[in-house]
Parts: sequence; structure tokens; C-alpha cells
Amino acid sequence: MKLSDTQLVILNTVCRRADRRVLPLPANLKGGAAEKVIVSLITKGLVEEVQAELGDPVWRVAEDDQRLTLVPTLRAFEALGIEPEEEPDEATGAPQPATARPGKAKANRPKKASAARPEPQAPKTRSGTKQAVLIDMLRAPEGATIEEVMSATGWLSHTVRGAIAGALTKKFGLTVTSEKVDGRGRVYRIQD
Repeated sequence: MKLSDTQLVILNTVCRRADRRVLPLPANLKGGAAEKVIVSLITKGLVEEVQAELGDPVWRVAEDDQRLTLVPTLRAFEALGIEPEEEPDEATGAPQPATARPGKAKANRPKKASAARPEPQAPKTRSGTKQAVLIDMLRAPEGATIEEVMSATGWLSHTVRGAIAGALTKKFGLTVTSEKVDGRGRVYRIQD
């Protein structure tokens, strides 16, 4: 599934939030542009409307005066290559994906005393993927050149550069440095 940079930024931000709410959107996304992006995410099945709880930002009010907010679907995590954290269902104790319709699931539960929310978790990469190979290569002390990554992943040079600039820096928030090394060329490393 092809996603725009704006859609990727929104989904990545949402999947890092402890409350898994899509709103608020980035400050630079307003009006018709914001609505267009959200509608496209809903259409692609990456975001869904759920009943808003008290204090939740409201996306829209339905015809029956029900206040609705937005949450990511499991498909959003899959599109980003992130494995959703699982948390136990309070009623059954069975594992529930953290994104499983929090608005609907919480609607019938009594409110708990306010507790500190856990810090958002960084996105996770599935092991064995080309993206995981890229990250491992760039985390190695010797780093990797574009050509070395191309050889290991089968990607073309523009795909490697795009993955470094897009996925690693924008999606994962990693700092990637590069330096010219005699005999190897430009070497890229993830700065931890």
C-alpha cells in the first residue's frame, strides 16, 4: 500500500502515542488538507472512527449526536511494519491489541482513578525484513555504504537512500550520519 509522507508521519505519530488517538494532527496540517488526509486513511482502512470519551479530541459529531474520535487500526501497524504492543483485556485477561477500538472497548467500563500514562514506545521493525537488515548494517560500528546495503537487500540505490531518509529518520526518528572513508566511499551509521 502506497502512503504519502503526510500519511506516514500521522500514522507513525499515532502509533507512538499511549492513547492511540489520531487527533491532534500536526500543527501544519489544517482545514481541507487535514480532512482529505484523514478521509484517505479511513478509506484505506488504516484509521477508524470510535466513540469519543470525555476529554478526547472530537473528529466529528454523528447524526445521532454521538461524538467520534479517530484511532489507528491493526492494518496501520502492519503498513508501518510495526508490531503493536499487546495489553491484557481487563474483563477476560486475554491479550488485546492496544489499538483494538479503545473508544468502544472503554465505553462500558467504569473510569479508573487517573494514573500516569506510560511513555509512548518507539516503532518496532519486524525481524528478518529488509528494513531490519538496513538498521542492523547501519548500527554496526563499521556502518555501511549504499552499495553494501544494495547488495544485502537487493534494493536499488534510490530505494536505499529513501529508506534512510524516510523510514529511519522520519518514521523511526533515528539520527543517521555519513562520512567519507578512504577505500570505501561514503559510509552511513546510525548514531545511538
